[in-house]
Amino acid sequence: MKYRAIIRILGILVGIFSFTMLPPALVSLIYKDGGGLAFVLAFVVSLFWGAVLWYPNRKEISELKAREGFLIVVLFWIVLGMAGSLPFAFMDSPSISMSDAIFESFSGLTTTGATVLTGLDFYPKAVLFYRQQLQWLGGMGIIVLAVAILPMLGVGGLQLYRAETPGPVKDSKMTPRIADTAKHLWFIYLALTVTCALAYWAAGMTFFDAICHSFSTIAIGGFSTHDASMGYFNSPLINWICVCFLLISGVNFALHYGVVKSRSIINYLRDPEFKVFLAIQLILTLCCFFVLWDADVYATPEENFNQAAFQAVSISTTAGFATDAFSEWPLYLPILLIFASFIGGCAGSTGGGLKVVRVVLLYLQGVRELNRLVHPKAVFSIKLGRRALPDRVVDAVWGFFSAYALIFVVIMISLIATGLDDLTAFSATAACLNNLGPGLGEVAAYFGNIPDTAKHILVVAMLFGRLEIFTLLVLFTPTFWRS
Repeated sequence: MKYRAIIRILGILVGIFSFTMLPPALVSLIYKDGGGLAFVLAFVVSLFWGAVLWYPNRKEISELKAREGFLIVVLFWIVLGMAGSLPFAFMDSPSISMSDAIFESFSGLTTTGATVLTGLDFYPKAVLFYRQQLQWLGGMGIIVLAVAILPMLGVGGLQLYRAETPGPVKDSKMTPRIADTAKHLWFIYLALTVTCALAYWAAGMTFFDAICHSFSTIAIGGFSTHDASMGYFNSPLINWICVCFLLISGVNFALHYGVVKSRSIINYLRDPEFKVFLAIQLILTLCCFFVLWDADVYATPEENFNQAAFQAVSISTTAGFATDAFSEWPLYLPILLIFASFIGGCAGSTGGGLKVVRVVLLYLQGVRELNRLVHPKAVFSIKLGRRALPDRVVDAVWGFFSAYALIFVVIMISLIATGLDDLTAFSATAACLNNLGPGLGEVAAYFGNIPDTAKHILVVAMLFGRLEIFTLLVLFTPTFWRS
């Protein structure tokens, strides 16, 4: 293991990340509502520690193997989360504890969207902008950005890319060079962000709110600049814009690239994961609509449908935006939506959860086992669309699901041990492991009232969810550390 080379890369990446503290400081100067000093201090501290890590190891340039790639990704997200907590910790008004600062930082970077803050409408604009910016950077992965624009890192970009990007199949590249792949991903990501911001602005949001909410929408994060989230705007049009861009962001970005390159939307219709993803969203929306309509939760059918579509898409894609307290809807709907978040978005999207393609493969594997019971000597292959998948991929999906279930149970039991009730522990685990955000019970609105120990456990859950279990879990295997 090339530890000095790893430390050098971490130093460079932390140094790069320190410059993300400057835009919120600029926002503070523009709005003159305070908060800027905390970001300047955080910039200086982060840049200093980045230099401390880099300078003694500046000559340690070597090609990385897969093991080093996984370790860098995990260490970087941990170090990044700690560095990201500095502005929150340095704030004087309102004062935030270190545990809450770390929780908020990791929640932003992992695009979880769970928050320990209340009274957001009265926070300095710099803090509100920073929270949204954290989600935007975490959405596509700041490491992919670094590999795209900084080839001078001297690392094996493919190893970082495979460890960072979500989904069960990580060997395929859109372009021959991994740096070009990452650049194309970020161009699409940036274009969607700008388009979303303009749409929000045209629909009635202020310019500041439009930019901030476009960050968290495209990242499928769920942070808002208001306590009432999207409900603050009380606008069906804004709700529909949010739904559209959440659906777009929940689709594999490689598929978006294919459509842009071929200039034909037929690629969407040929993708089996895309079709299943849309079918799930439609079914959830209709279920919520008919239950809300039957229970007369809202005044008109149009309002019932708008609310049903918004909450169904927001929760199932793991965004976590809210227009109303969905936890107070007829009982089985909140549970249905929480379980829908286990599926999440498509592989290669900014959504969390298991990913649609994995759920599809689990279903196809179950069907194959049933067919084998009827015809024990027959040979059945699993096909995704027209492509037969090797057993290695199916085995990997089952391995992922087993590891996911084990991690879920361990985290949930750990939360119960801290004093949380069963419903709160279950929904908090689902919310953080799936990078969803809102839960039920004590964490239906925010996570500020739970014990600090529980918050630390949930930070670990966020990391497992963002790094797709295996990237973090592999570090706990003896094989990984053998030379």
